[in-house]
Amino acid sequence: MIQKYPSALLENAVNEFAKLPGIGRKTALRLVLHSLKRTPEEVENFGQSIISLRNEINYCKVCHNICDEEVCHICSDLSRETALVCVVENIKEVMAIENTGQFHGLYHVLGGIISPMDGIGPSDLQIDSLVERAQSGEVKEIILALSSTMEGDTTNFYIYRKLSGCDVKISIIARGISIGDEIEYTDEITLGRSILNRINFSDSFKL
Repeated sequence: MIQKYPSALLENAVNEFAKLPGIGRKTALRLVLHSLKRTPEEVENFGQSIISLRNEINYCKVCHNICDEEVCHICSDLSRETALVCVVENIKEVMAIENTGQFHGLYHVLGGIISPMDGIGPSDLQIDSLVERAQSGEVKEIILALSSTMEGDTTNFYIYRKLSGCDVKISIIARGISIGDEIEYTDEITLGRSILNRINFSDSFKL
């Protein structure tokens, strides 16, 4: 049944909210009606925060994490282990791993994983810059911390092959995370243990 709206402005707002992931039209309508109960200043601040985010956000020139400056606060933290780099899909995984408090190295954000079905290939990801970091001589170990999905495993293997000529140790997080699980939804204890109990990537072929 097609929903009829008493106002074109209301319908337009619902249409925009409904474009967000996981937001259906009923939820979008509730959010729009809630916005109407807020003061004009509150709604303006909300809208401006989204506009500022889109127009002013930066990506770290070292690890490609989202940040406010040229280099993120993790890469600029002198207390971090610069020889240890954890490769993740996106910012959500960085936040999840940081919440464990078990990892003190640096990150490399790929910006996605290889997924031919979605039209995402190696050239769409930050893989070449990862190879450059591995070739710099500063990195001693690279931890592959991608989700245990077919796409994640494909990306892991592709990166492993690309780094095969580099003098770095390549490890993968332990399979305390079930096959098919997404990193961002894994509980902190399991994720932390998976990083601490990481294994050599080549040994993962035998599991």
